[in-house]
Amino acid sequence: MVTVEVDPAHVESRLLSGEIDCPSCPSGVLGGWGHARVRRVVGATGPIRPRRSRCRGCSATHVLLPVVLLLRRAYLAEWIYAALQSAATGSGHRSIGAGLGVPATTVRGWIRVLTSRADAVRNHFLAVAVAAGVDVRVPKATGSRCGDALAAIDAARSAVGSRFGGDSVGEVTAASVSVALSGGRLLAPGWPAGVGSPMQHELPLPVCGDGQRSSDATV
Repeated sequence: MVTVEVDPAHVESRLLSGEIDCPSCPSGVLGGWGHARVRRVVGATGPIRPRRSRCRGCSATHVLLPVVLLLRRAYLAEWIYAALQSAATGSGHRSIGAGLGVPATTVRGWIRVLTSRADAVRNHFLAVAVAAGVDVRVPKATGSRCGDALAAIDAARSAVGSRFGGDSVGEVTAASVSVALSGGRLLAPGWPAGVGSPMQHELPLPVCGDGQRSSDATV
C-alpha cells in the first residue's frame, strides 16, 4: 500500500510520468495496474475505487490509498484524529462516540492503540519535525500519553507546512500528516517499528478532499 494525494487526476498523471517510487525496490517506479475494490468510509461523501499500481522494475503491486484514509479503518482519518484529540483532553470514549456518532467500542479501540504506542509515535513524528523544520521546539508534556503523541504530530505538521509552504501544497492538517508520514499505518499492527528514515515517506499533498473505505475495513 502506498499513500497518495486525493486528486485522482494528479495521481494518474504521476503514474504515467513514473513519479511514484516503488516501496519494494530501490530503483523501481509505479505504473497503473487496474483498480482495487470500491471502498466506503463513514464521513465521506461517496465511494471511491483506489488505483492499483505495479512496479515497472520488480513487478510488485501496490494499492494507492488516498491520504484521507488510514489503512483498514472504516472512518475518515479526520474523524479518528478528532476522537483522539478529544481523548487527549480528558473526554471518555462513550461521550466521544456519542458526539461523533461512532460506536463507543470503536473509539475505545482507537484510543487504546495510540496509547499503547504513544512513545514510539511521539519519537517518530518529532524526528520528522526535526528533519523537516528549522529550530523545532519539542512540545511540552501534556500529562496524557495520547496528548503527547498528538503534540508531536502537530509539531511535524507545522514543520512540514513551513518547509513546503501552505499556498503551494494546499491545506496541511495534523490528521493528513499523521496519515502521510505513517504511510497510512498510524493505528496498524506493527507500526512504527521498522519505518526507516523519518523523512522516508512521500508527502502526498495537496491533501484536501474526501475518500471512502471498503465495507470489509476493520475499525
